[in-house]
Formats: sequence, C-alpha cells, structure tokens
Amino acid sequence: ELVGDASRWMQTFQDAFPSATWVSIGLPEYPAHPEAWEPLGLELERMEVLRADKKPASAEIDPNYTSRNLSGKDWDALLQREISENLKSGEHDPESYERFIRRTIEGYKELSNRGVASWFGAFYGTELVADLGIVVCGETARYQSVQTDERHRKKGLASHLLGMAADWAGERGCSSWVIVTESTNDAGRVYRKAGFSPDVETVTAYRSEK
Repeated sequence: ELVGDASRWMQTFQDAFPSATWVSIGLPEYPAHPEAWEPLGLELERMEVLRADKKPASAEIDPNYTSRNLSGKDWDALLQREISENLKSGEHDPESYERFIRRTIEGYKELSNRGVASWFGAFYGTELVADLGIVVCGETARYQSVQTDERHRKKGLASHLLGMAADWAGERGCSSWVIVTESTNDAGRVYRKAGFSPDVETVTAYRSEK
C-alpha cells in the first residue's frame, strides 16, 4: 500500500526540499497504519473539503463592525495581525515566520491586482478582526485562510465575509464554492450553515518548523 509507505514519502519530500525545516506531505487517504508515521516525528491531520453549488448567502453584520475588500494600508493591518497571532501562539519562529508571511501577503496582493483573487476584512473601528480570501479557479471559487480574532467570534463575521466573497466570485463566473477545514474544526458548523456540504477528505502528514 503506497500511501502507507511513510519512509518512502519522507525521503521524497527531503529530496525535493532538502533545506526545509518543516514537513508537509499530502496523502490521498488516511493510512491503514498511522503508527508508521510516528517514528518519523510526523502527525496526521484530516482535512475536509466542503462544497456549495449555491452561492453562500451573506449574514448581516453587527453595526459595530464594517467590512470591505482589503486594499492599501489594509494589507499592513493583515501583516501585523498575522505577526501578532504568531507571537501569541508561539507556533513558529518569529523571524522566519515574519519573512514567510510578508512573502505570502505579497502573493495575495499580486493575485488581487490581477483580478483572480480578493481578500476581505471585517473591522472593529480601525482594527482588522476577521479576514478571508477567495481565488477564482475557472468556475470554482476556493476560499483561503478564514480567520476571526478570538475576541470577536460568534458575531457572524465569518459568515458575513463568506457571503461577500461569494458575491465577488459569482460576478466573475463562479458557480461553485469550496473551502478546506480540519475535519474536527468547530468552524465546519459555520460553513454548513452557510450551505456547504462535505465533498472529499484529504490527509496531511506534517511536522511543524523546528
């Protein structure tokens, strides 16, 4: 069973990315013997692809918040929010993560400038407290990085932004929308309420940055 050959896929990853201090290997299904990945220091994560063939509706937003497409100085706000969240969690080395997220956001801006993607944010005053992106892939729109500050959750912000992004993609010819989330993630309930249903499951064998 090829998917269960942990050593083989670990070696394939190392050959392709010899200087990587992290590991991320996509698998087509969950291995029959997950314990084979443990000696390599890898964890297995199930991800669920949710799909909607009807445009997700936008929830009403609390009047204390505003929302818009990100542009101009909004990108700096997104950068600072990402850096701050990483410092709080301690998940990644601050210096390497800042380099990574700066490059990532530059990529977001490039896609936005080309008109094939857009990022949306909800603001509490001038503070960016929720955001997500969406990319047009033919007739399918794929959501990117849905995030809400923990202090502003359960306010309907994610649902509101999901609908905003869906409208934007629909105007560009999309007729289906997909989003990827952890199989055990509570956010899945928000997506299902917005009209998404399970499509396929993906699995990742990973190890965070050393």
